[in-house]
Amino acid sequence: MTAAELVRHALKLLVAKDMAAFAGLWAEDGVIEFPFAAPGYPSRVEGRAAIQEYMRDYPDILDVRQIVQETVHQSVDPEVAIVEFEVAGVVPRTGKPYRMRYVAVVTVRGGEIQLYRDYWSPLAAADVLGGLETVNQAFAGGAHE
Repeated sequence: MTAAELVRHALKLLVAKDMAAFAGLWAEDGVIEFPFAAPGYPSRVEGRAAIQEYMRDYPDILDVRQIVQETVHQSVDPEVAIVEFEVAGVVPRTGKPYRMRYVAVVTVRGGEIQLYRDYWSPLAAADVLGGLETVNQAFAGGAHE
């Protein structure tokens, strides 16, 4: 599976709320990085097991129902794809609609995600989720900085 194909597959699993399969796409020593992490928010989650723990309750925090827009760019490096996507869904705790844009740079080796650099903004999500403290509590619980 190419980097671009794996990214598209990952987005389908996100909408399907199959967090175990989503996290299972990472290499055993794979990493998620959050370059724009807010204070108190993890900047890095290392290892498949930690990523599985981090993603486990995601559908209870954000009920992603649709990928509204998706563009996958294959970089000149065949192991790296860049994805721009917008999700739409609902915040289960509040019932508020959720719509947000993301950009991720994904490195794939041997059919597994080695590095997922996620350029999402916890500050942008804070308004819908009920404040930055709520975002940090929801997403920082299972992660390791």
